[in-house]
Amino acid sequence: MKIGIGIGDAVGTGGTLDHMLERFQKAENDGFHSAWMANIFGLDAITTLAIAGRVTRSLELGTFVVPTYPRHPAAMAQQALTASLASGGRFILGLGLSHRIVIEDMFGLDYSKPIRHMREYLSVLNPMLSGEPVKFSGDEYRVAAQIAVPGAPRPPLVIAALGPQMLRVAGRMADGTATWMGGPKYLRETAIPTIQKAAEEAGRPSPRIVSGFPVAVTTSKDEAYQSAARSFANYGQLPSYRAVLDVEGAANPADIAIIGDEAEVRSRLKELAEIGVTDLHASAFKVNGDPDVLNRTWDFLASLARDGL
Repeated sequence: MKIGIGIGDAVGTGGTLDHMLERFQKAENDGFHSAWMANIFGLDAITTLAIAGRVTRSLELGTFVVPTYPRHPAAMAQQALTASLASGGRFILGLGLSHRIVIEDMFGLDYSKPIRHMREYLSVLNPMLSGEPVKFSGDEYRVAAQIAVPGAPRPPLVIAALGPQMLRVAGRMADGTATWMGGPKYLRETAIPTIQKAAEEAGRPSPRIVSGFPVAVTTSKDEAYQSAARSFANYGQLPSYRAVLDVEGAANPADIAIIGDEAEVRSRLKELAEIGVTDLHASAFKVNGDPDVLNRTWDFLASLARDGL
């Protein structure tokens, strides 16, 4: 399992573009396999990763994730190919639907058919990422166009897929999935077998399973649990995440956080690797009463990336 770190998504942190670029460089220098950036309401993730690609040499750079609805698939393909070119083929495009509260209530777009939307979106995006002309007519998109970015490698495409229908779409039409708030039981019994079966039936290679987890290397376990419960509480209220937490039997997001000393964290990560997770996206978070937890978590995970589990 490759060990990756979230940049800019550690709860309680943040920073300027220059600060972010320094963190990407540090992630590479410290030995992480990959670094991931969320696209929320600050810096644009694809643009930032394209710039990060010019100041790093080997680090994989992935979005976790960019919402599809606000960007036409042609615009997404153009951005993604540019980031791939800028990074020498190290860019990973992670896409997701976002949530009804964002897409409808904030952006004023129609979220009534999310599965259909993603199928049509990928029907347009996939050939564009390969530089092929597209002629597609569906319910949401009618596109006749081509994107050409000479020299840009096609970036791997992972879809934030939590429910069975979206996992099947990801298996058939993408290179893998990006999960968040799904614990080991959910991954082992639902996510991994569903996407693997869909990929196999479609004649596609074994999919990449990129799993995001809140992580804290600390001996202050009770304080860490309470901090996670507060920091990630909103995820427990969003329907898609609530559904996977229910599969896990988790009362709140803190129940799936990876918390403990080095031995405990290593054991949890080994379990993920054994059930088929290919890439870890670790989201470090602050813990009340443990001021060094972010640095300690970063350093320990970097050592696992360098030396193995």
